[in-house]
Amino acid sequence: MTVQELIEKRAKAWDMAKEFVNSHEDKNGNLSAEDAATYSRMEAEIEELTNSIDRQQRAERREQELSKPVNSPITGKPYKDEAQAEVKTGRASDEYKKAMLNALRSNFRQVANVLQEGVDADGGYLVPDEYDSRLIDVLNEENIVRRFARKITTSGEHKINIAATKPAAAWIEEGEALSFGDATFDQKILDAHKLHVAIKITEELLYDNAFGLENYIITEFGKALANAEEDAFLNGTGTGRPTGIFHPTKGGEVVATLTAAIKSDDLIDLVYGLKRPYRKNASFIMNDATLAQVRKLKDNNGQYLWQPSYQAGEPDKILGYEVHTSAFAPTDAIAFGDYSYYNIGDRGSRSFKQLNELFAGNGMIGFVAKERVDGLLVLPEAVKVLKLKAETQTASTKA
Repeated sequence: MTVQELIEKRAKAWDMAKEFVNSHEDKNGNLSAEDAATYSRMEAEIEELTNSIDRQQRAERREQELSKPVNSPITGKPYKDEAQAEVKTGRASDEYKKAMLNALRSNFRQVANVLQEGVDADGGYLVPDEYDSRLIDVLNEENIVRRFARKITTSGEHKINIAATKPAAAWIEEGEALSFGDATFDQKILDAHKLHVAIKITEELLYDNAFGLENYIITEFGKALANAEEDAFLNGTGTGRPTGIFHPTKGGEVVATLTAAIKSDDLIDLVYGLKRPYRKNASFIMNDATLAQVRKLKDNNGQYLWQPSYQAGEPDKILGYEVHTSAFAPTDAIAFGDYSYYNIGDRGSRSFKQLNELFAGNGMIGFVAKERVDGLLVLPEAVKVLKLKAETQTASTKA
């Protein structure tokens, strides 16, 4: 089935589920055990359709990315002016990219001189510029925080100045002296934390020139790095890794800690607990298990807060705001805010390194990718967090 067909099928299933609940609820808004089991099966079908939609959309985006031509077609006259031609050097050159692929296929036994300028301090080889940019595209696709955060390329410790006091306007009489307050600033620092990920390739595939080694490395490294990054950007402690959005003191501001099951009013309070300028680009981030609970909530008019997408490419929404789920988001919290105030600092360039003996007995070759990255929510008031009761059971009744 196509993505659009799956979306339409999910919309019909959701309408049937809502109609079933509305017709089987008692006067207190409760379902019998048998009806509750039936509704759970209907909800499970909706969840499976949602996962299928997400999976197909990711596959389509990845297919589009990997089908991009490696080289640009000639659209003009085959004339080259040596004086005006842009000469690519270093890691941006075609020679460096070709040498990197040859080195990978030969277990780095055939290392061209051009690669020597791309050796890092740990003996790895810096990723060619073209691969690095495509790898970042995969990271942005697979990592929901990178998708919305502000990305900064740093060469050293990066300091960010944040206004600690805000100017206030005051009415004055004609001729009255102006008053000036002292502006103070806080400083946030983006450091660099080292992240390694490893992949394995069989010797047969590595030496097979028909094997798309380039695309395989980019996608596999990209997915592995994205998963590790997303976990850190959401839950990181700030020690040896980035500081996460859900960090108890350096992440988003906690608006409330629930002692009972979540209700629709709690989500409304979360949305309007965020200041209006930040709500313009705000969205929800929560775990899939949490979304399964939230989807059962209704407003005071008996309407479900969750609004499924009816068009391919459009996200699901709650209270009119986009909903993004992550397997790494905590199950006991919901974030809502403008994540462009989460800054990601990419230090230098990523690099490859060969694992010589680790998988030799299995006839496989290992490669490690290394990057240095940090992340920090520079303005905590831009993101609000609602803490849920542990192992909460959502109230399916109206708030």
